[in-house]
Amino acid sequence: MLRPANQLFSGFEDNCISTENVDFAVLSKGTGPAILLLHGYPETRTAWHRIAPELAETHTVIVPDLPGYGRSRVKNSTANMGSKRAMAKSLHEMMQVLGHNKFTVIGHDRGGRVAYRMALDFPQTITALVSVTVVPTPEMWEGASKAFGMGAWHWFMMAQPYPLPENLMAGNPRFLIDTTLQKMTGNIDLLDPLALDDYRTAFDDPDVRHGICEDYRAGASVDEADDLADRNQANKIHVPVLVFWEEGRRYGGGREPLNIWADWTDFAEGQPLTGGHLLPETAAPALLKALHPFLRKLEQ
Repeated sequence: MLRPANQLFSGFEDNCISTENVDFAVLSKGTGPAILLLHGYPETRTAWHRIAPELAETHTVIVPDLPGYGRSRVKNSTANMGSKRAMAKSLHEMMQVLGHNKFTVIGHDRGGRVAYRMALDFPQTITALVSVTVVPTPEMWEGASKAFGMGAWHWFMMAQPYPLPENLMAGNPRFLIDTTLQKMTGNIDLLDPLALDDYRTAFDDPDVRHGICEDYRAGASVDEADDLADRNQANKIHVPVLVFWEEGRRYGGGREPLNIWADWTDFAEGQPLTGGHLLPETAAPALLKALHPFLRKLEQ
């Protein structure tokens, strides 16, 4: 049965794609070069409803829930599916099942961390990377400060050992997600009511909240270790990279996002956008305006 949020994706097919460790809930539409869209915390695939339909006019657009989020269910609890390397592997497998051996990946927030891991681990598959409000994990931890801890407290709380954060989050999930989305947008009313209902419904599920905690636990452990190994070996991303970030935001101890990405890529371009953290929803026209020429250049 389709969720009401699917009304925001007119003409998209809603399927379950099974991989070794994950049963993915996947929306798809279009023809042409493939684009994989990966959402962030605390949302679902519905976060792309203001981006995906326009991209599907010229591309094949694939929009899954991340492993453990939304309706994508992790089947193997021993597979450390919170790690971005494991997520990237399962998403790569999902795209192969769908017949896409080459594709661009666009990731926001936690999905952006999976996206750059895909570009590092599957360089023969990823044709381009678009990162939205993300710089690599080591630079985030290295730049952590009182201000970061007060603003991104969930990075620390959700990374605590099971079952502490799960039990804390169970007390009032709706208050937690609404508070989070209000902070990320500045005005929760900017979100489409159907999308907001989808995020709340997913967050009501204790399995989803556990999956989110596994994501953040990995971010404070194995993800950082994997990234540091690549950085220490100067293992860079060699495909074109486009970066969007929040206007006025600095990372990693006050560094400009493009300066950070220059350490990880052959070449990165990008720009800040106004609209807070949830740019695919709050700044969709500006994001699309900058994205289209980047995609056209790839296909020349």
